[in-house]
Amino acid sequence: MSFRVGFGYDVHQFAPNRKLWLGGILVPSEQGLDGHSDADVLIHALCDALLGAAHMRDIGFHFPPVEGNEFQDIDSKVLLAKTMQMLRDAGYELGNADCTVCAQTPRLSPYIEQMQQCLAQVMNTDADNVSVKATTTEHLGFVGRKEGISAYAVVLIYKKSE
Repeated sequence: MSFRVGFGYDVHQFAPNRKLWLGGILVPSEQGLDGHSDADVLIHALCDALLGAAHMRDIGFHFPPVEGNEFQDIDSKVLLAKTMQMLRDAGYELGNADCTVCAQTPRLSPYIEQMQQCLAQVMNTDADNVSVKATTTEHLGFVGRKEGISAYAVVLIYKKSE
């Protein structure tokens, strides 16, 4: 088997009158994140990690943020499912994913297990293969000032021997 590692990062600023989607679930919050799609920063970082590991460019290349296109306001779970299909079509399979969401607010620990379950379901893998963690930035930077949320993802993928 051939193993590959990918890393993804994404950031979105808070915006009024938007829902907060993280890891595919709706998180109660006074504001959501601004973006072309539903702005699920965690799924976007995960897609970038998967695409990078497979040497398939990035999420913006495959799902461009062009005004009025099919991806505007799209559920990011659809993007993740499409990304997984592209990987599987190329002969890759997920080994595991390790994701971290950085948010000063809202408190995310009550939603971590739901995110993990949702991502695993969308990716058609065992929940044990998907780790989701949350942290703050101790009030430092744009995250600490409660201006937005960032997310990081590392994945291991493998190509089965033919």
